[in-house]
Amino acid sequence: MPIALDQLPDDVDALKALVAEQVAHNAHLQSRVVTLQEQLNLALARRYAASSEKIAPDQIRLFDEAEVETQAAPAEEETISVPAHTRRKRGRKQLPEALPGVEVIHDLPDNERLCPHDGHHLGEIGEVVSEQLDIVPAKIQVIRHIRKQYACRCGQCIKTAPLPPQPIPKSLASPGLLAHITVSKYQDALPLYRQEAILRRIGVDLPRATLANWMIQAGSLIQPLINLLRDRLLAYDILQMDETPVQVLKEPDRAAQSKSYLWLQRGGPPDRPVVLFDYDPGRGAEVPKRLLADFKGYLQTDGYDGYNAVVAQNHLTPVGCMAHARRRFSDAVKAQGKAKQRGRAHRGLALIQKLYRIEKQARKLKPGARHEHRQRHARPILDELRAWLDDALPQVPPTSATGKALNYLHNEWDKLTRYLDDGRLAIDNNDAENAIRPFVLGRKNWLFSASVKGVKASANLYSLIETAKANGLEPYAYLRHVFTELPKATTVEAIEALLPGTIEKVAKMGYEGVEFAGYYDYKAADLRKMLDDLKRVPPGFPFDRRLANEKSLQPALIEDDRFDIDYHVRHSVLPAPGDDRHASSAQA
Repeated sequence: MPIALDQLPDDVDALKALVAEQVAHNAHLQSRVVTLQEQLNLALARRYAASSEKIAPDQIRLFDEAEVETQAAPAEEETISVPAHTRRKRGRKQLPEALPGVEVIHDLPDNERLCPHDGHHLGEIGEVVSEQLDIVPAKIQVIRHIRKQYACRCGQCIKTAPLPPQPIPKSLASPGLLAHITVSKYQDALPLYRQEAILRRIGVDLPRATLANWMIQAGSLIQPLINLLRDRLLAYDILQMDETPVQVLKEPDRAAQSKSYLWLQRGGPPDRPVVLFDYDPGRGAEVPKRLLADFKGYLQTDGYDGYNAVVAQNHLTPVGCMAHARRRFSDAVKAQGKAKQRGRAHRGLALIQKLYRIEKQARKLKPGARHEHRQRHARPILDELRAWLDDALPQVPPTSATGKALNYLHNEWDKLTRYLDDGRLAIDNNDAENAIRPFVLGRKNWLFSASVKGVKASANLYSLIETAKANGLEPYAYLRHVFTELPKATTVEAIEALLPGTIEKVAKMGYEGVEFAGYYDYKAADLRKMLDDLKRVPPGFPFDRRLANEKSLQPALIEDDRFDIDYHVRHSVLPAPGDDRHASSAQA
């Protein structure tokens, strides 16, 4: 509060103390003004500006000149070789050859096939071909299962042909319809009430309650696949995790407005990645402990403290996410607004961007070569970033946007730089964040889950779809295959055959006459159709597994690191007119 002049103390020491107090108060107010202005600038940028974390090249050069000059040694001028300019051929992108085609012939009428100069008939010399892309609207059809019946004259024996096992017994839902509804909701973010309206437009009345019940039963049906995928996930020594809120309306002992969470795990072998979602009402440390009970190795997260307990308990090696550090510096740049175009935030963001350019170059390298590439190129940049961080940290208010970015970088430094230790590690947690994005997008449309059963079923279906995508499978074709074959599977081996990943290696061999010695009664023709439907090889034949203990009364299959596809599967091509009866079997 302002003090009147006649109320000022006459004592010099008291007056100095009053002035010091006022100066401190003014400094606090000034800092508060700066913070509020940054928050306003950042809010405006998030609402109206582009969401990219990149900054313009001309802004990268606008660092504080004093900062640049205080470097220990001047950096060598970077030389960049620019290839000669090549003009890109104009024109539209070639249509995929695999698309079915319909030919429409356009011909001249007879009276126009005469030369206007001498009246002779014109001879055909060729044709001009142009293409258009057409689409046929979705068609729904009824599959009538007609089961033949036979009886004996004695009247005591009647036999009826059995109905193949169905994904949902006594239901209208075929595997194809079930796959379509699943992909529409969990991949394309189309809520069930919109699907209900779409089906009604083509003359089919299926209430959304029925569709919701189908999704719950489909999620329960694929639980054996989820269990096997979890075993594969935890057996590998690198795992990424993330979490996102979800609202469940009907949950015992909890209000409808309560915030619950969907936890994501991404890992598994690089050639057979696994993406799993798991529901839990809480976000505490007990959830990672439950999900990672049997995991050992590297755990990559975004820095959330809830993972610290499981890291300590399981003796895990924590790995940070550089994308989160980059995002904080990007926000600090945006918080400065248009009035200030240079500063420490720009400097930090520019150095991190250099690290990402190095990662882009190393993306296609094998782990060993990637590790060497990072040591040669990324480590010097990180050393420069560390020196700059130590210099800037004491000079920036910790409550400012730049101060928060600097403190995050400082506190997470060991985790953020750990990707240098192993060429298999990623610089950030973006693979996990990308896998969780379809759920976040869907949540904006359907807002909440009605029940715990519903959200757990959704977690399973999201898991299978994202795992299929990570393994290069088309989701609809894969789910249709799963919903067709899984009801027939009665053994662990038959269920493993439906997992994405393992059998993909066989695709590189071709499949003209490839059989699998007695596996699941698949004939060569059946395999060919399956491969064509999936656009890839059928996933998961357990050639890469061996018995954990051959003398055990209850043997278990475990992954075999010495697995050699060429030893187990032979490729044979028969001359015409070879058929399934003549096809040689692979010896396993």
